[in-house]
Amino acid sequence: MQRQIFTEEHDAFRRTVRTFLDKEVLPYYEQWEQDGIVARDAWLAAGRQGLLGLAVPEEYGGGGNDDFRYSAVLAEEFTRAGVPGLALGLHNDIIGPYLTSLATDEQKRRWLPGFCSGETITAIAMTEPGAGSDLQAIRTTAEDKGDHWLLNGSKTFISNGILADLVIVVARTSPEGGAKGLSLIVVERGAEGFERGRNLDKIGQKSQDTAELFFHDVRVPKENLLGERDGAFLHLMTNLAQERMGIAVAGIAAAEHLLEITTRYVKEREAFGRPLAKLQHIRFEIAEMATECAVTRTFLDRCIADHSDGTLDAVHASMAKWWATELQKRVADRCLQLHGGYGYMTEYRVARAFTDGRIQTIYGGTTEIMKEIIGRSLLA
Repeated sequence: MQRQIFTEEHDAFRRTVRTFLDKEVLPYYEQWEQDGIVARDAWLAAGRQGLLGLAVPEEYGGGGNDDFRYSAVLAEEFTRAGVPGLALGLHNDIIGPYLTSLATDEQKRRWLPGFCSGETITAIAMTEPGAGSDLQAIRTTAEDKGDHWLLNGSKTFISNGILADLVIVVARTSPEGGAKGLSLIVVERGAEGFERGRNLDKIGQKSQDTAELFFHDVRVPKENLLGERDGAFLHLMTNLAQERMGIAVAGIAAAEHLLEITTRYVKEREAFGRPLAKLQHIRFEIAEMATECAVTRTFLDRCIADHSDGTLDAVHASMAKWWATELQKRVADRCLQLHGGYGYMTEYRVARAFTDGRIQTIYGGTTEIMKEIIGRSLLA
């Protein structure tokens, strides 16, 4: 089925992204995987190419266009290229909206130009060792000391944790208040008492730096409060739909690409004297995955269009995230199986896609959390 949601401008942007990947990412990606981190030069290159701050106003160096379809193109092309380590989606679609919608004019002047140029890499620090998805269990505290905040606590599983120059920290500013006693405090590189732990060793996405962060009596200027005091819960809920859409878009793109790779493989690979594609079981497997991908793509494209015009709600974003990422996981497993022993070799794309994609049903809200959100909306 021909997709209907993109214009010629989106297609031209897609060509730009592919050129960027061919020139600035793919030649270096294996080295980044070995190093466990992406070179900062890649971020600067992305900034020069206009791939950072797509929705940031032009006066701060951004693209001035909040059409989510451009973000969808980025997610699709990075997924097809198999390079999740350069986390432009995290920077643009998850952290960007906090800065553009919550920052004061002074904060925007201070942070957004570097955000768009690639000189300032960002992260958001929400997850804690004992909290997971439970915001009410967050223990990191920011104590009001009059002219500054005194930040204490720790975070884990923080994407861009090693490279980040600007970290939005979810911290408790009111002891009594549960999830409603949290605020967003921005910590900048070099702050005394701010320490980074180890670059965590993951089963996939090896080049994407994921770290532990520690805060020991960090004095944060009062003007680094982002948004309203004790307003973090509402701020976080407002932006979660876009985060989940980005993950969902990558999910269906990964499933479709794996299906393409595997379809070619079974046509070429022979067993028992004939191509695998001649076996009825193989044809059924391909037919099932193709149908599941086509149905999912139709729903996702509708969600992309709705989100682009501001009508997508949290429930449908949760549906998209749950369904697309679970499909990605299922397709990756079946495609690896169809590759046989070769599918277990990291030199084959399907093997890396299997491990890189496994996190998709976990971060941004687990599948179980997505089902809870959907169920509550139906049974309230």
